Amino acid sequence: MPVPADPTVLHPMPGQPRVVLPKPLVKSPLIEVGEYSYYDDPDDPTAFETRNVLFHFGPERLVIGKFCALATGVRFLMNGANHRMDGPSTFPFPAMGGSWAEHMDLATNLPNRGDTVVGNDVWLGHGATVMPGVRIGHGAIIGSGSVVTSDVPDYGIVGGNPARLIRTRYSADEIDRLLAVAWWDWPAEHITEHVRTIMAGSIADLEAAAPGAPRA
Repeated sequence: MPVPADPTVLHPMPGQPRVVLPKPLVKSPLIEVGEYSYYDDPDDPTAFETRNVLFHFGPERLVIGKFCALATGVRFLMNGANHRMDGPSTFPFPAMGGSWAEHMDLATNLPNRGDTVVGNDVWLGHGATVMPGVRIGHGAIIGSGSVVTSDVPDYGIVGGNPARLIRTRYSADEIDRLLAVAWWDWPAEHITEHVRTIMAGSIADLEAAAPGAPRA
């Protein structure tokens, strides 16, 4: 019987300590990472929660789906990075202490775009930065060095600063079919049986391989 990879190990690739699965690593209740999503970093991949998720003071959440590939230097800027922009200065005086701290009310109620959500099967390239409240669709590709300031559609390819939609990987009809199949939600054993179809098959092949699909 085919044996799936273990989604609970910290280092999934033998001999590659630079690769980690964040799901068994993160401790914050505000961060959710799906099974098999991985992060690659030659320096300190185990510090993902503090080095790659920045200004995360809550209550917004970071949600990363399953089977995502996060290259070295991918960073998520959370809402705590925001400053007031409705007055002459953006400087956070109350945070510096002294009598300035008496004005802490001016440092609250900052603009908040809500949770940052990354779908399933998303590839984020080297050094990509995701800004607060962005939603990245399933199957998307984020180009290296991109600064993602707005939502990315399912199976979209974006690049640049700010990131712009370059193209979608499939037509609208094909994307609907892929979302209906949602292979990332298949049981791990079933995925294991159909890895070649998932990686290199057609959409029709994927539909035929789905659990419960009629067999020829």
